[in-house]
Amino acid sequence: MTITAPRALRDRVLGPVITPTDAAYEQARRVYNAMVDRRPAAVVQCAGVEDVAQVVRYARETGSPLAVRGGGHSVPGFGTGDDAVVADLSGMTGVVVDPRTRTARAGGGATWGQFNDATAPYDLATTGGIISTTGVAGLTLGGGIGYLARGYGLSCDNLLSAQVVTADGEVVTADAEHHPDLYWALRGGGGNFGVATELTFRLHPVGDILGGPMFFELSAAADILALFRDLIADAPREYGGFPAFQIAPPLPFVPEDRVGDTFLAVISCWTGSVAEGERLVQRFRDVASPVAEHVGVMPYAALNAAFDPLVPPGLQHYWKAAFVRDLSDGAIAAHVEHGAKVPVVNSTMHLYPINGACHDVAPDATAFGHRDASFAAVIAGMWPDPAQNNANTAWVKDYYAAVAPHSEAGGYTNFASADDQLRVAENYGANYPRLREVKRRYDPDNLFHLNQNIVP
Repeated sequence: MTITAPRALRDRVLGPVITPTDAAYEQARRVYNAMVDRRPAAVVQCAGVEDVAQVVRYARETGSPLAVRGGGHSVPGFGTGDDAVVADLSGMTGVVVDPRTRTARAGGGATWGQFNDATAPYDLATTGGIISTTGVAGLTLGGGIGYLARGYGLSCDNLLSAQVVTADGEVVTADAEHHPDLYWALRGGGGNFGVATELTFRLHPVGDILGGPMFFELSAAADILALFRDLIADAPREYGGFPAFQIAPPLPFVPEDRVGDTFLAVISCWTGSVAEGERLVQRFRDVASPVAEHVGVMPYAALNAAFDPLVPPGLQHYWKAAFVRDLSDGAIAAHVEHGAKVPVVNSTMHLYPINGACHDVAPDATAFGHRDASFAAVIAGMWPDPAQNNANTAWVKDYYAAVAPHSEAGGYTNFASADDQLRVAENYGANYPRLREVKRRYDPDNLFHLNQNIVP
């Protein structure tokens, strides 16, 4: 990029344009995954949609690589790039709630924590992931798996419309009546088609829930996983919990002498009556006595943020993902073997159920291409020390190799790593051919290529 480039950008936008000579550059270039160390040519902290449009136009005119950063949680670090122009939406965080219509509009840089803060006073929510610092836009464009998915569908199933800056720098609204092909592709096709600068969601009545973690000895892990498999097949849709392998952090409810031990955890989220939820959670205790638990009534937003302290910015990240139709005994055995080896307290394996309301949506109604799956597994390697990169990456790879024979082809794109580009077609699933058609229509030159990329 020439020396005139920052000046040209500054003349076109209202927000700050940060370049390598600026004091703020080192902080501005960083993304959530500290394993990603890129040096963009400029980071534009967009003040609004017109700034985003100007950045897109500039990148197109100059041939500069374009990176789009919303919440910034991309494991492969797609929100930055060497010599790229970064459209940073982190200042576009407004959330406007209409309790009468049960809808909410969120800026393209909003996080789910900010979204929940706006909707919780009305006892309303929509499916919003597991970590509250995750970006609303990124999670939704990839599908959107979370606690409420069994009851209310994926985040993308609740997306009513999106304001999008397309590859030619135009600002359009995509919904069921306007640009319906783009609206279809945005719901599961990732960031391949434009920059989502505002998203409007359907909300649901969710206030206090019954939930929290239960920690079981590894000796009971196979039995608990088998119970979860059988229970979730026809559990009431008010239940949205999941099992995980987790090293116990130093929390008040964990016995002091068990802090640092590895457990099979079950994290429950129940949105129905407390009495009925307690009966369902009791089924886990009937199989094995928890070593520790913290299950009770709490605001949904509190549960949605409960894991945030385990995944602060600046960790090293390497993840693998798999969709599962049926959790076989062989799959359970593989999980028990490798989940027991979780290396540090930040790392984990989560097995999210995606049946219930997720299966109500026709396979071709949205771009999310794995409606036949019942579970989405993520082996999330996260750790603070770069010296452990090789060993901990090997744990993720070995774990994935063990569960892959028991899984479908492809995994959830939001959990994919940078080296998963060869799996793009499998990860997008049955709708990949149609996604390529929409990509050719809206981004034939592949301006939006720093993502789990659909090559036009």
